[in-house]
Amino acid sequence: GTAEAHAWGEGAAWLLDRLPALLGAEDDPTAFAPRHRLLAAAHRRRPGLRLLRTGLVLESLIPSILEQKVTTDEAYRAWRLLVRTYGEPAPGPVPDGMHVMPDARAWSLIPSWEWHRAGVDDKRAATILRVCRVARRMEEAADMAPADARGRLELIPGVGPWTSAEVVQRTHGAPDEVTTGDYHLPGIVGWALAGDRTADDAAMLDLLAPYAGQRHRAARLILLSGRIPPRRAPRMTPGNIAAL
Repeated sequence: GTAEAHAWGEGAAWLLDRLPALLGAEDDPTAFAPRHRLLAAAHRRRPGLRLLRTGLVLESLIPSILEQKVTTDEAYRAWRLLVRTYGEPAPGPVPDGMHVMPDARAWSLIPSWEWHRAGVDDKRAATILRVCRVARRMEEAADMAPADARGRLELIPGVGPWTSAEVVQRTHGAPDEVTTGDYHLPGIVGWALAGDRTADDAAMLDLLAPYAGQRHRAARLILLSGRIPPRRAPRMTPGNIAAL
């Protein structure tokens, strides 16, 4: 297929040059060989699934840090407030109110009370400030092999295996970098492949072992299949740091 794109602003030429990778042209879905009926069906229903490669580290790293130990709604709210307050209006004919992510210096200048207002605790805010202080070194990880990139990211206190996996899945389009340390994923994978909603990281990795080299893709397809264990407890109550 073909795609037509238009871009505006300082990064327009870069974006158009990177567009094939951003649309998943560098991904090879034919390398995936399903060995479970559920995955075979999900793979068949999603023939267009591609793992994109952004090549931009901070644009994945900062949102991933915001998502640590909180609900998705809390993380999205923090991202929205901070980007709209400190990011610049997006160039070109865009929806009203759309902003681009602040650069590393702008993130570094956000005062402590604004992190608090956005619902970001001191630990996550401090981690973001640490990665922004070495932003160039972080961006270099985009040109490393996924394992080396994760090692570079995890040198920063506050960036662990969960965060580094979430980043390289996007920056590298890495098909094997499965997320560990997630609150929900092991139970979802365990339920889908073995009927075990109590699976932990070790059990999840055992179940995904037949997909070595493609474990992240397998996990993505499981999530897209919609097969999740029935809920047994109320949803986690979102926190409200800003009200403290």
